[in-house]
Amino acid sequence: MEMAVSYERPDLAGFAAKSSESLGRRYHEEFRDDRPAFERDRDRIIHCAAFRRLEYKTQVFVNHEGDYYRTRLTHSLEVAQIGKAIARRLRLNEELTEALALAHDLGHTPFGHTGEDVLNRLMKGYGGFEHNLQSLRVVDELEERYPGFNGLNLSWETREGIIKHKSPHDSPPEIVAELMPGTVPTVEAQIINFADEIAYNNHDIDDGLKSGLITLGQLETMELWSEVHERIYERYPGIDPERGKHQTISALIGYLIRDLSVTTLENIGRYGIATMEDLRRVNRQVVAFSQQTAEKNRDLKRFLMRNLYRHHKVERMRVKAERYLTQLFEAYLKHPTLLPRKHLRKMESAGRERVICDYIAGMTDRFALDEFKRLFEPYERV
Repeated sequence: MEMAVSYERPDLAGFAAKSSESLGRRYHEEFRDDRPAFERDRDRIIHCAAFRRLEYKTQVFVNHEGDYYRTRLTHSLEVAQIGKAIARRLRLNEELTEALALAHDLGHTPFGHTGEDVLNRLMKGYGGFEHNLQSLRVVDELEERYPGFNGLNLSWETREGIIKHKSPHDSPPEIVAELMPGTVPTVEAQIINFADEIAYNNHDIDDGLKSGLITLGQLETMELWSEVHERIYERYPGIDPERGKHQTISALIGYLIRDLSVTTLENIGRYGIATMEDLRRVNRQVVAFSQQTAEKNRDLKRFLMRNLYRHHKVERMRVKAERYLTQLFEAYLKHPTLLPRKHLRKMESAGRERVICDYIAGMTDRFALDEFKRLFEPYERV
């Protein structure tokens, strides 16, 4: 347990996670300063290689399709912004919330969920692939920065929040035995599930409109969008469509944050949760939208699935990405010496398939495309 936690906020709610009560780290360390545990976790995540690579990993649009569109890095920053706004309203630990937001996609593959599906298929019989498990693997094993151990040696609560992250895209991960399987995580971790959803729904609307794959006319059939959109035009008559779009997205994010915060506080009161021990004992998800807002939000997600994520232009890139990653995996499997030497040395302990999977999962979209050219285009420099 880390000793110096004098900089932790004194007004945290009783059910908030506190650095002074952390279950600690896997490896003992002597620290050079007195940052609270979760602040240290956040800083380690920001400085790790996997976090920097998120800059060139797909959200919806592949990096080369335009400089405007979100990447996994900008998505993670938006999740952190939204998560902290919710945490502040609930008097939760903002540093833990931020750490979890910035770490929740560290294990993501190139080419978004397509990459995850491809690696899970190729790893059948070898443990499969699930990006929350991979995120935990990144912070526990794959980062190599500190003397005496692999990984970032994060606090127990941060590791628990990473493995228990849930979104509609996630398959239920295998919960590591030491991280309380079957038990709900901290309220901070529960927040990230919803901050993730609020962020990607709204920035995917922005990117979808910018790309022309969806239109404002289509969006106006969605109750959640149209209600907020109308209020913006009532407040700012004559506002031009581009500014109106940005103001609507901003107001929609604010609306969802308020609804989630109010409903969550009601749930905490209803279940009699005053401490972390109460939360573990009650063992129920307390973070939620109101029933009315949840239904409107589901309609918006279904709209994006039909009109953006399954748009034929997005599908074409998905099919190409499947081919790139499948052929890379098969080439490395047949000829392991194509991998850099440091990865070859790991095969004896981790297994050939898992090392190849780790290598591909860590690639950016751009690196994967360049590697495909180097291996399969005869006139490309190797």
